[in-house]
Amino acid sequence: MIILGIETSCDDTAAAVCHNGEIISSFVSSQDIHTAFGGVVPEIASREHEKYLSIAVSEVVRQADIQIRDLDAVAVTRGPGLMGALLTGVSFAQGLASGLEILCIGVDHIEAHIFANIISRQEFIYPFLCLLISGGHTQIWRVDGLRCYQLLGETRDDAAGEAFDKGARILGLSYPGGPAIEKASKGGDEFAVDFPQAFLKSNDIEFSFSGLKTALLNYVHHQGKEYVRKHLKDIAASYQWAIVHILLSKLLQSVELTGIRSVAIGGGVAANMRLRSLSKEMLTGYNVLFPKKNLCTDNAEMVAFLAEKYLEAGFDDDTDIKVVPNLRLSS
Repeated sequence: MIILGIETSCDDTAAAVCHNGEIISSFVSSQDIHTAFGGVVPEIASREHEKYLSIAVSEVVRQADIQIRDLDAVAVTRGPGLMGALLTGVSFAQGLASGLEILCIGVDHIEAHIFANIISRQEFIYPFLCLLISGGHTQIWRVDGLRCYQLLGETRDDAAGEAFDKGARILGLSYPGGPAIEKASKGGDEFAVDFPQAFLKSNDIEFSFSGLKTALLNYVHHQGKEYVRKHLKDIAASYQWAIVHILLSKLLQSVELTGIRSVAIGGGVAANMRLRSLSKEMLTGYNVLFPKKNLCTDNAEMVAFLAEKYLEAGFDDDTDIKVVPNLRLSS
């Protein structure tokens, strides 16, 4: 079975080919144009997808050393994401599938991120917990199998990735904020500033990062630009600590609550190296799985891989694709 995956939910134009559970080619074009605006501009993202989709698909077909007519199905992200960006990808995928007279399968972006953790690790055994952390989502899921999920907790407001982006903007750093803060924090004292960690002492599996962002804003305003410039690495390290520590604290709480000893951590924030190193300290004795770094951010490998899992399991009900920007994974 040969599946072409297409991902255009935000600002990465991606394509990949999956053959019998193995990713044989992949391409991602990141839209650096948004850096000048400090965030993703939806209209620009849609236009960039239109520009690069054909290039991306042609490239992965070439890399895979196949012909376009060798494809058995086309899979595409249908939500959640930016409406215009999603429509661009879905329209392209449907047109291609129609021309080739093959299936076009709609994939849930969140579900794909969960399963990105087990690409090349298909021996991973259910059930497991998944901490999903990105620019738009901060959630903890119990995964009992394909399409068998239970949402244990999520953020009340900002997502962790959004907190990194907003924090970087406050500190005068570049976009995207996660890598910028991680770089700025090198050598810093992560206990220099005691930033708040919402729900740290609560039994509820919940997150909130709006108060943390406000605390950083107030701190920077009170200390002044010159002080912040001199102590940037300490401030950045403390802010990063507040985010990664609460994420892993709530994950540990979920592990203890459920008794499930296998956990996966995915989404763009999962690429953060302090998160990865701290997980070894806080989750000692548990089976902790991170995807490869290139599978943390948006990619089409997870889309193609999940679509193949759908077909193997006999799920073909997503062929009538409706774009849903605020799509919620069923629990």
